[in-house]
Amino acid sequence: MGVEFLDIIDLDDARRIMADLFRKLYSGGSETVNIDDALGRVLAEDVKSPIDLPPFDRASRDGYAVVASDTFGASDEKPVRLRCIETVEAGSLPSGRVESGSCTRISTGAPVPEGADAVVMVEYTEVSGEDVYIHRPAYPSQHIAAAGSDIEAGSVLVGGGRVLSPDKIAALSAAGVTSVKVVSRPSAHVISTGNELTEPSGRLEPAKIFDSNSLGISAALRDAGCSVSRGGIIRDDYDELRSALIEGLGKADLVITSGGTSAGAGDVLADVLEDLGEVVIHGISMKPGKPTIVGVVDGKMVVGLPGFPVAALLVFRSIVEPFLRELSGIKAPEGSVKTLKLAERFHSSRGRVQYALVRVDGQYARPIFRDSGAIAALAGADGYIEVPKNVEILNEGEEVEVVLFENR
Repeated sequence: MGVEFLDIIDLDDARRIMADLFRKLYSGGSETVNIDDALGRVLAEDVKSPIDLPPFDRASRDGYAVVASDTFGASDEKPVRLRCIETVEAGSLPSGRVESGSCTRISTGAPVPEGADAVVMVEYTEVSGEDVYIHRPAYPSQHIAAAGSDIEAGSVLVGGGRVLSPDKIAALSAAGVTSVKVVSRPSAHVISTGNELTEPSGRLEPAKIFDSNSLGISAALRDAGCSVSRGGIIRDDYDELRSALIEGLGKADLVITSGGTSAGAGDVLADVLEDLGEVVIHGISMKPGKPTIVGVVDGKMVVGLPGFPVAALLVFRSIVEPFLRELSGIKAPEGSVKTLKLAERFHSSRGRVQYALVRVDGQYARPIFRDSGAIAALAGADGYIEVPKNVEILNEGEEVEVVLFENR
């Protein structure tokens, strides 16, 4: 028990290993879901419209369907008189044909009757019994949305790779699409380890702390397009952790743990992984996050994040999230990385990559000087910066790339 770090590797090497593991162990699949359950999912293929939109020539204004040439020369001083033969509401079909000298009263969205080639808005008409006086000339196709003018049957309505937002779902529904093929979500099982942890509640027992990693990492996984299950809190006990990992691996494609990754006597994750499979990474040259563990068990990855909340979240964002987004098809939102100026000088740990939480202050990034166990740092942070391993000092006013939390 209490295996020492196997090998502290560079962050670039860790990312390369993670990329190779994801490529080797996982392949993106697809599934068909009802359109009502498709919000936030990523289309696995183009969806073509099964019908013309609009499906028929329809009126785009309330008014009168006319033969346009009948109205040429119409004015307030010399209106054109036409005979109204029927009224057509949206959802009903016209029964008569509009001939020269006649018209049909029509509502927005209603089918345009045969013979008519324009619609005159009701504002430019006057009614007297069955006679309608037209005060403005119309041109052919005026206020008529032709069948297929929006999209023709067989044309791509929504392209593969697009996230199904409410507007995309509305567009698909307008074409009568009831189900779509979407990218399968990677499934992840989340476990928190530590004798000191307890579930968040209204009462904190002595010597205990509330578990924040389980919910925080679960939220980050969902944000990256994963489906998530939670295994709760597991004590620093070899047998309990072993059983919890086996259970999680049976439920999901990937298991994420937090805590139990350092070389302390009470930290047993490395031993369990050596027993069940193999440890691929145990120690990364980064701050925070040095004791991160990555293992493989039965063809599935187990990622052991540090116990401190800041470290757990930053390691996840850095070496896990990008590959999960590739699998799920959920790209990081545009604008999630901004170039800002550093508000004050920052000293880094030369020789390893360092992450620093920052608060955005206008066009400046203001470092938050707290350790990785400080919850207040997370609560006040807008994002973080990555400082290369060969950089010891970032000067005030120097431009830095800030990965934002709020835009994600």
